[in-house]
Amino acid sequence: MRKPGIILAAAGALFLFACRPAGPLLYTIGYLQLLDSPTNADVRSGFLRALEDAGLKDGVNIRLRMANGFGDIAAVQRLAQTLADEKVDMIVAVSTPGLQAALMATRTIPIVFTSVANPYLTRAGISPAEHQANVTGIASTAPIRQGLELIRETLPSARRVGTLWSPSERNSEYYLELARAAAADLGFEIVAVPVANPSEILLSAERLVTKKIDVLYPISDNVINASFETLGKVADENGIPLIGGFLLSTRSGASAAVGWDFDDMGYRSGKLAIRIKNGESPARIPFQAMSDVKVSLNVEAASRQGITFPPAVLKRAGEPGAAGNGRD
Repeated sequence: MRKPGIILAAAGALFLFACRPAGPLLYTIGYLQLLDSPTNADVRSGFLRALEDAGLKDGVNIRLRMANGFGDIAAVQRLAQTLADEKVDMIVAVSTPGLQAALMATRTIPIVFTSVANPYLTRAGISPAEHQANVTGIASTAPIRQGLELIRETLPSARRVGTLWSPSERNSEYYLELARAAAADLGFEIVAVPVANPSEILLSAERLVTKKIDVLYPISDNVINASFETLGKVADENGIPLIGGFLLSTRSGASAAVGWDFDDMGYRSGKLAIRIKNGESPARIPFQAMSDVKVSLNVEAASRQGITFPPAVLKRAGEPGAAGNGRD
């Protein structure tokens, strides 16, 4: 696949690379994301593979416009508007901030969202079948309760669960609400510390450690996932179990993780994009949701952090004795 055109947002300015060459106009897909992170990288990989499998190649029979806000929500909004002003044929919106920005930019250009915690919070629709006519996509509500259940099964005496979350992301706030509700049922107390940007993660994690938490279970959001390795180091240094909310976190220091296969999520959103390119209206495509919850373990990290997994957990992960797989 040829290298796609890239729209970058930095220092309040918009930069456009790989301008359109002369020649016939190609069906143009604007791919919009808030920032780079392990989960976003997996989503992008799956999405591009779906296009390749359908014989769609950038610069040959489609054109890709890759837009990255590098963590700046205002920049993502400007990028979305730039894509709308360019009259791209479709916008693929990654994450809740990406979808919010796309919805503000256009009511007519088809939007395919992916890796969005709860599309209904963005007013994209009121049910899977009842939604804005130009929008469809894959909802990815994190399996928060299942993560806390794994903690209860693995650490039966744990009571205080420390978490980090990002107030700038509505999806992060939503996940914190889910965590508190599930924790009440499972006998946990949630100790939450907010994080404004990745530079605050180290200090916020160290602050959590002083609050006598039994386990660290950060909310899975854009800001925190992008700097997860920092949490792995804090957990190791303090001997505190770290449980991740996305599978790849076991490659960055988590002892265990419960979540979705984001590569598969990206592939599924790519298949939706192909259907729309081929003429199907997004108005007729119900919102979809991830449902195959997976468990990943890193037994070496678990040893450093004082965790021994019960046989039932090892069996569910499907990787007894494996370390750092991070993907199932």
